[in-house]
Amino acid sequence: MSYKDQLRGIVQRYRKAGEKWPATSHEIAAWALSNKLWAPQPEELLDQCADQLADAMREDYVTDPQGRRVRAKHAARDGQSVLWADIRDASREHMSIAFAQRRQQIVGDCRQLKSDVDSFNENRAKRDPIQMSFDFTLDLMELELVGR
Repeated sequence: MSYKDQLRGIVQRYRKAGEKWPATSHEIAAWALSNKLWAPQPEELLDQCADQLADAMREDYVTDPQGRRVRAKHAARDGQSVLWADIRDASREHMSIAFAQRRQQIVGDCRQLKSDVDSFNENRAKRDPIQMSFDFTLDLMELELVGR
């Protein structure tokens, strides 16, 4: 059983215990800790620190010379590693890889959203399906107008 499967098992046990649902991940974590179902391991602390550093870097923004708010730090997978660089001094190669990988993440998110919407519509909302557009052209144009 994978570590993620073990974590999903904790969520199932939380629900079977009759705890509050829907719940926040913090509520579930507090329950798991109090019931000794989870404890930090040294390697998990390293991963937790790395994840928090990555989150902080993802949220690091600067203003470019044209006045745009842009992400400063960008990640690019290089084999098994994810390398971070700053947009202000990163190589073109790094940024090209980072942008292409972020675009693939967005495509993957859209694919999953489409599956979720299609499933909901076919199984729960046949008479009044939720409509979802995946053409973001107008959204981007509107955001650019508002941002100026």
